[in-house]
Order: sequence, then C-alpha cells, then structure tokens
Amino acid sequence: MSKAKDAVKGLVKDATLGFAFPRSYAHAAKDPVDPRKVVFLESKQQEVPDSFRVLLDRLDADPRFEVYYISLGQHRVSRARYLANCANALRQIATARCVFLNDASDVVSCVALRPETRVVQLWHACGAFKKWGMSTADLEFGGSREQILRHPFYGNLSLVTVSSPEVIWAYTEAMVLEDRRDIIRPLGVSRTDVFFDESFLSCARARVCEAVPQARSKKVMLYAPTFRGRVSKALGPDQLDIEAFCTAFNDEYVLLIKHHPFVKERPAIPAGCESFAFDISDAVSIEDALIVADVCISDYSSLVFEYSLFERPMVFFAYDKEEYDDWRGFYYEYEDLTPGPVFCENEPMIEYLQHVEQRFDKTRVAQFRQRFMSACDGHATDRIIKEVL
Repeated sequence: MSKAKDAVKGLVKDATLGFAFPRSYAHAAKDPVDPRKVVFLESKQQEVPDSFRVLLDRLDADPRFEVYYISLGQHRVSRARYLANCANALRQIATARCVFLNDASDVVSCVALRPETRVVQLWHACGAFKKWGMSTADLEFGGSREQILRHPFYGNLSLVTVSSPEVIWAYTEAMVLEDRRDIIRPLGVSRTDVFFDESFLSCARARVCEAVPQARSKKVMLYAPTFRGRVSKALGPDQLDIEAFCTAFNDEYVLLIKHHPFVKERPAIPAGCESFAFDISDAVSIEDALIVADVCISDYSSLVFEYSLFERPMVFFAYDKEEYDDWRGFYYEYEDLTPGPVFCENEPMIEYLQHVEQRFDKTRVAQFRQRFMSACDGHATDRIIKEVL
C-alpha cells in the first residue's frame, strides 16, 4: 500500500511541479512586473515567521514598496488546498520585483523565472549544524539524489544570505550551487538584528515575565531542543529529567522549555514541577527566550548560533547523537563544533550546571561566535536591502 501511495504522490508531484504550476506562472507572467511589489513566501506557518519579521516590517513601512505575505499552509491545510495555494502564490510571484524565501521551495524552483524578478533565500537558521537539502541525499531523513534533482528545491535563486564566510561551503552543497557559489553572500541574517536593538532587548524580559511571572525573581535556564522525526509528524524529546532539575535548581532558576514549532504534541510538565518548569512554546518567542536565558540547554538546534552572540554558557544534551547522526547527520564533527560540554545523561549535566560559573569557558563561545556569526552585527537587514532593492 505504501508503495502505491508513494507512486501516486510521485505522479501528482510530476503533474503539479512539471506542468500545472509552471502554466499558472507563465499565464500570470504576461502582465508586467510591478516595481513596488515584494513577496514573502512561507511554506508552513500562518503567522509571519521570525526569519521574515525584521525585513518585512522595514519594507512594509517604506512607501516605495507594496509587501505581500503568503503562507502555503503545508502540513496545515488539506492537500488540495495546499496545491491551490501554491498556484495562487505563483500568480502573485509572476509580477513581483523580489521574492523572499526562508526555506526550501520546489514551488518557486519549478518555473521559468522571468529575469526582472529576484529570488532571495534568507534561510531560517544561522550557521551550519545539522544537514539539509542535498547533504541529506540517501540518508533516512532525505530523499534520494535522483528525487532531489528531479524537482529541485533551490532553483531560481539570485542571492543566499548567510551568517559568516565559514558556512558558505555547506550551503553550496545543500542547495546544489556548486556552479553558482558566488550568489551565497555573508551579509548576515536579518532576524539577528533584534539582538543588537537596545529597545528590543530591554523589553524582552518584560514580555517573558508577563508570560512567566516566576521569572521576575530568578535566573532563567532555557531548554530549547530541535524536533525528532519528519516535519509532518515531528516529536519533541522527552528525556530531560525535569524532576531532577527541579530538585537541583528550584531555589535559583526557572526552567523555560521551548519546543520546535513543528512539534504539536509536547511532553507534559511532571506533577510537582509546575512552579519551576514552564512550556513557553506558544507563549514566548525564541528571540525573547534567548535574550533572557542565563544558560541554554540544546542539542542539535541552530539556535545556539544566535545564542552565542550573548557569549553566555550553553550545554548540549545529546543523548541520541549516534542515532540522530545516522538519521540526518552534521556538517562538522559534533564534539568539535559545540561551544560547550556535551552530555548523554542528566546527572553529569546537572552537576556541571551547578558549578557553571566556575567551569564556563567564555573564550570557547567567543571563538565559536567569530567563526560562525561574524556577519551578524545588527546591520544585516541594511545590507540585504541595499544589495537587493
């Protein structure tokens, strides 16, 4: 049955990406490009994602531009509705001066893009941690090389913005841009500009404390893991021993848990820990959470690149590293990359965090920041606007 379903899905994909979508675009492209029209295309989230927010707000406030935000609703709406949304989005894109993306897009890649339109890939993450795109070809997480090349996800790009020169090679591999490496530019990541905005920084703690009043009088420990499995059925890890953390840190910290947005069913907070641990996945933005965190616990999430801008302690709870490496893989040797200690069990991690002020190596984080985040200085959005518009 699964093979039959896969075959049907393949036929639908061939029909839509190979014929229907390009036809919708070509018909709409008979009209002239609107020099004021800028489109931000999001695949999944209904609301404007953090990777778009700073740049979108800047352009929306500029009378020279007319900004459109389009969400395709992937994994959120019915398949028929999603396909209709794709066709409608391409009709809008056909007359746009510029299109901003934050993720892979076989929809934008499948058309014969008119030369007057520029497509800019902002990406949704900094650095290069876990693999994606062509880098996952033939791994369990990714499709086959033939499948990826049959319907590319990174075609028609005019510019790819990254957080530092160090990671250009990874984006080149993942996006199959070996012949167009020059379009990958270390202009910085627009979303990180808020971390250099004093007004934004000063309001972050107020926003967090409104959601979690207990954070007013205590330090903040942030647990922000990435998801497990495939996007459509993403799972949140449940191996952090919240009860043991509560016993060890309840007097000094609150524990804020921020699951990946793809995770819909999240592990529950254990009974008796409700005044210590809080699931803020829907209540607090990741930017605010990173700003207020005195220490960050993560695993394979790219948010550690952003957190390095503050040069604060971080630890890595990688209890399933071997399995995750087989499933998806990393661009660098994991232990060499991580700017903090790696733990597979709760007890030694708790012991380290109890003495974090004495053991934290700030130089290691500073070197990590310089290597992977050198282009993120609070002016990335300015450089992107100058380059594109």
